[in-house]
Amino acid sequence: MIVTRAGFLTTVQDLGRTGYRQFGVSTSGALDPFALCIANLLVGNHANAAALEIALGDLQLRFEDQRAVAWCGGEFDAQIGSRQLPAGRVASVQAGEELRFGRPRLGCRAWLAISGGIDVPLMLGSRSTDLRAGFGGFEGRALRDGDRLPLGAWPGSSPPATGVSSLSAPHDWVSPAKRDAVLRFVRGIDWFRFNDVTVQRFTNQRFTVSADFDRMGVQFDSPELKPQETGDLISEAVAPGTIQVPPGGKPILLLQDCQTIGGYPRLAHVITVDLGVAAQLRAGDGVRFSELALADAHRLLFERERELELFRIGLELQRTCKR
Repeated sequence: MIVTRAGFLTTVQDLGRTGYRQFGVSTSGALDPFALCIANLLVGNHANAAALEIALGDLQLRFEDQRAVAWCGGEFDAQIGSRQLPAGRVASVQAGEELRFGRPRLGCRAWLAISGGIDVPLMLGSRSTDLRAGFGGFEGRALRDGDRLPLGAWPGSSPPATGVSSLSAPHDWVSPAKRDAVLRFVRGIDWFRFNDVTVQRFTNQRFTVSADFDRMGVQFDSPELKPQETGDLISEAVAPGTIQVPPGGKPILLLQDCQTIGGYPRLAHVITVDLGVAAQLRAGDGVRFSELALADAHRLLFERERELELFRIGLELQRTCKR
């Protein structure tokens, strides 16, 4: 696959690098692992196959053989030649054809799965790109114009059908971007360091995404949050979803490329099932936060995993019936 136009920031990602955080190695991986998983299952890949994470679009790819493709994410205009490719649908790309992503109307990221996956080397058990450390993915960096990406063998028993398939996934799974996002959270270990007025401001007021956002995290502008206890803290573990509050009072929501420890108060943690919504935030977007009990956060995650397994089984049955 040839990258004829690399776009703003396109990287190779899978479900992330696990088991190395105790050594200071970030998880990396898709900012919305669920979206990547859905796209992979649609084209017949293993859920953890390496795919492309596309930030802010302007991507153009040319294929050297026939492949099945599917994507999930924000509201992008994706086309194979003159054919539209909606989110959550499977299409065949023929040798010599081009797939193009325009700029998003809503949200900012998409995940593109290609049958066979992207065949870059495993690094610490993952093919994900760690941009800050400069390893993994394709030469440890974002894609550039002219890059040639190796693809794995087509995993199916026969080539994909031509055209765009009617096969799809639920809309909320493939298009998680929201105009007025609400992120549900559970209380962090340092919740008690903030007084009632600050807590009410956090849960009742609308926050605005600042221009400081990347794969490491999203910073929010007003309103500011200040802890009532201002003493130094010992650096302790943080993870994707942690909301830290630095001395300036502008909270930071950590994402997949975040550090492994931090010394700012950890006010809250966004629940796992809402991290896909957080991955679509960009400068100027509005966000509200809503508290949830930990047991409810667990229930929502278990329910989604059960629904995902049913979806996977359904896809397998459909493919078996077509053979």
